[in-house]
Amino acid sequence: MSNEGFAARLHALRTGAGLSQEELAQAAGLSVRALSDLERGRSRGPQRRTVQALATALDLDDAAAAELEHAAGLGRPRPRSGAGPAMQPETRPVPHHTLQLPRDLSDFTARGLALERLRALAEHLDPAHPPVAVVSGQPGLGKTAFAVHTAYTLAPHFPHGQYAIDLRGMDPHPTPPRDALARLLRALGTADTAIPTTTEDRSGLLRSLLRDRRILLLLDNAADENQVRPLLPGHSPTLTLITSRNTLASLEAVHRPELTLLRREEAVELLTRVIGPERVRRESQAARDLADLCGHLPLAVRIAAQRLAARPGEHLSKLATQLAENTTRLDTLQAGSLQVRAAFALSYRQLPPPTRTVFRRASLAAGPDFSPQSAALLAGLPLRQAAKCAQDLTDAGLLQPHPTADRYRFHDLLHLFAAEQLAEEDEPAHTTAAQNRADLWTLHRATAAARLFDTAPHPDTSPTPDPATAPADHEQARVWLEAEKAQWLAALGRAQARGLHQQVIDTAEAMHWFSDRTPHWEAWAQVFQWAVDSARALGSRHDEAVHLNYLSWAYNMCLYDHTAALTTAQAALAAARESGDQLQVGWALGYVAGALHRLGRTGESITWLQEAADHLGRQTGPQSRLAELTVLNTLGQHPRQTGRAEEALAIHRRSEAICQAGVPGKPQELIGLYLAVTRQHIGNDLAALHRWNEAEHPLSYALTHFQAAQMPAWSEPARLDLGIVLRHLTRHHEAHAALTAAHDSLVRLNNPRTSVAADHLHQLNRTLDAAGHATD
Repeated sequence: MSNEGFAARLHALRTGAGLSQEELAQAAGLSVRALSDLERGRSRGPQRRTVQALATALDLDDAAAAELEHAAGLGRPRPRSGAGPAMQPETRPVPHHTLQLPRDLSDFTARGLALERLRALAEHLDPAHPPVAVVSGQPGLGKTAFAVHTAYTLAPHFPHGQYAIDLRGMDPHPTPPRDALARLLRALGTADTAIPTTTEDRSGLLRSLLRDRRILLLLDNAADENQVRPLLPGHSPTLTLITSRNTLASLEAVHRPELTLLRREEAVELLTRVIGPERVRRESQAARDLADLCGHLPLAVRIAAQRLAARPGEHLSKLATQLAENTTRLDTLQAGSLQVRAAFALSYRQLPPPTRTVFRRASLAAGPDFSPQSAALLAGLPLRQAAKCAQDLTDAGLLQPHPTADRYRFHDLLHLFAAEQLAEEDEPAHTTAAQNRADLWTLHRATAAARLFDTAPHPDTSPTPDPATAPADHEQARVWLEAEKAQWLAALGRAQARGLHQQVIDTAEAMHWFSDRTPHWEAWAQVFQWAVDSARALGSRHDEAVHLNYLSWAYNMCLYDHTAALTTAQAALAAARESGDQLQVGWALGYVAGALHRLGRTGESITWLQEAADHLGRQTGPQSRLAELTVLNTLGQHPRQTGRAEEALAIHRRSEAICQAGVPGKPQELIGLYLAVTRQHIGNDLAALHRWNEAEHPLSYALTHFQAAQMPAWSEPARLDLGIVLRHLTRHHEAHAALTAAHDSLVRLNNPRTSVAADHLHQLNRTLDAAGHATD
């Protein structure tokens, strides 16, 4: 047997990984000539250890490594005698019949793991429980191609023949079971006069005929469970493969090999097999771009490949540029009778009207996924009905469910198709009304959820819609605000554009305290900029000052744009003084100081901080005490950073005393967080004084409280500080765990202290390595 399949797969994996033959050969421990022979198919199937070395060098996961090994195994010499029945299935001439398998594809790609599972079923088949495998999934996933390829691959195990019947499940009138049974019985040699009249009798005769025959039966394109149940064998050494766009969830005791989207390297491999390795090698990046633009959907990748194969002089980059245009991507993804849009339309036309509405309107949802509530609001349906429609769309392969949350997402190409159907079938006025309805509900819910984090009572001017499902505490509010972040952000932007300025200000104000818990969200700058613009549109200098201060905070803490933070804080100070808001004057003074400090203008920063502390100290309201705490904690950083840690410690002890005395009207939970911030500073002051034992407790206190409040943007810097202290206490294993966890989290948070964590980890690893060598 030739080994062209392994050669093409290996070449596609190497080019997909961006490696030269020299680089892969060196990494796998092979000669360049040996690797070249493998890629050109000149070598018989390589040994397992060679395949394992290649898989390791290519960094393949288990599934991809198994597929490479399977392809290699097909090229290895087979023993001519002495093999058991599982290795050498019985073979005998198969009678001619009318339900022959469709043509297999010589360039079939991937699916090795799913195929191996079905091979295991064939090799260990128990006639008392004849296996049935259901291959389902979204349109374009290659279900039929996989089933046909599997049938040919497993044909030696079924010497009495392979039979395939198209049940036309996507037609307006699918094949009735009675008619399908008649075709099967004729193909199995039953005369027309011997075929019973009723469906039940035909099903019984089929089971009788299959009882002693090793047959592979492919029931392609099934509509539903009722269509296929009469076609299934009883006691028989038969393997039945069923393909369907629907999940056929009520079929009992069936196997479900999972077909997922192709991995990028598999999509490039398919492209390579169709158009040849030379074109892919010349434009390897364009090949990867094409795979991504096709959403790794097998049908889309094949169509792109067929187009290129029919146009041998066309560059891959040209097609990639055409596919990059969203509005025409589905137009481009067609090659003759192969069309992605047509494949999607077959499933769409099967849906009842309410489910079609949910499918179309869900394309209006922002972000990568959406909840049933969003679908209900956009479709104008009760929540319960919309949730059922979303489940039906999942069963039809038109939506993908989240693995843990009650949320759904589109495949990229299906999202484009849904948006097309929306434009074609829905009146623009109806679409706008649906979007506005969903936006208003979402903003009211977001405002109410965010206010759960606020420290001041608010009049119930924007009550939450549907109180029965509303978040009731911090944790529920956090989960909702994070899950629906894309929805309420988009709704807020549209509200600002529509001139709903007071709603924008109210929502942004409500978000203020929640933003303190999530300073790693860059979107806060946009939220507060919208609020500033709305305040200016309303002519409110007070609201402008408030949200300019919030915006300055976002520039400093979220975007690390300290120049913008400085100019914004200065604008906030002018607006606050003009409106006479002394609290906002104090905050603005502090934000000016913070920006100056981050710009390296330390002397000016200290002057502004002292002015802010003096100003806030003269105010009497509880909000002024919180602002004073923030300013004092910031003020204390300066002497520590200039070698005057004792002075810094005295300032932070003053903040600690304010926290311990409490702030009238403010909940203890909030003051506890301020105390945690203060004690993190105290721990760092003590560390700067090399009082390592004393520094551990306040830093542990801060870390524990930030973790309990689920504030990773605060807990991870505290974890880093604690790890540094543990390192100096020579508690190396504890330090290593803390520094590693902090480093990984700070990377995810895009925190500038990531480099500090990396430096300390490096120093600690050197210490541990030295200690290890000393004990050798």
